[in-house]
Amino acid sequence: MTEYPILEYDHDPTAIINPRPPKPEEVLPPHGILCFFQEVIHTLADEGRLKLLFNLRSEMGANPVYELVGHAPRVFVYHPGLGAPLAAGFLDEVIAFGGKYMIACGGSGVLDRSHDVGHLFIIESAVRDEGTSYYYLKPDREVSASPRVTAILSEVLEEQNLPVHTVKSWTTDCFYRETTRRRNQRLAEGCEIVEMEAAAFFAVSQFRGVEFGEIVYAGDVVVPGEWDSRKWQTRKDVRMGLFQVAVEAVSRL
Repeated sequence: MTEYPILEYDHDPTAIINPRPPKPEEVLPPHGILCFFQEVIHTLADEGRLKLLFNLRSEMGANPVYELVGHAPRVFVYHPGLGAPLAAGFLDEVIAFGGKYMIACGGSGVLDRSHDVGHLFIIESAVRDEGTSYYYLKPDREVSASPRVTAILSEVLEEQNLPVHTVKSWTTDCFYRETTRRRNQRLAEGCEIVEMEAAAFFAVSQFRGVEFGEIVYAGDVVVPGEWDSRKWQTRKDVRMGLFQVAVEAVSRL
């Protein structure tokens, strides 16, 4: 027993409760997109470009899992939920249902004003300033995305002449506790952005032996005394474009 319970990592791969095997209608293709943009999912569904497969469920209700219509290879799409615990739980389930190669697309805060809203970032690694990853990997300061997924994302963006940075992210559990001191510490260790799920995604994928990457765009500015939302959630063109980049990249895995 350690002084801090979060550091008591147990490597046993079998827990008391485990993701159940899929029902026949829940067997997924290996390629998937975790899309944080609910309006993108709704638009694609309304246009008939997504087919409902089944629902993941929590106390919040049903969380649909779709398939891109007529796409080769087959690609499933779902909203991963917000925050590391829920996002990791859903990811663990879709891995059990067949997911092997996955990319998340979302938004992030930036830790200074040097990046305009909409600028793209490939998350290469994340500082584990959340709790979920410590249940999947032994304690360490950082966790990395799949190098192969990161390389393919870079390749797709270069082909499309889209400027992008490969970055280290600060994954936090609590946006109301992004203090000046903590933000300065993360800047000092090389973080450029902040979000709430990447460290957990990378930890789950490593633990389960699948490949995972994440691409996000610059949203609000997290600067002491000058927080600015920049209306980042209204950038519909950026959000749909980012989804399309993720689909192209995951199709090459």
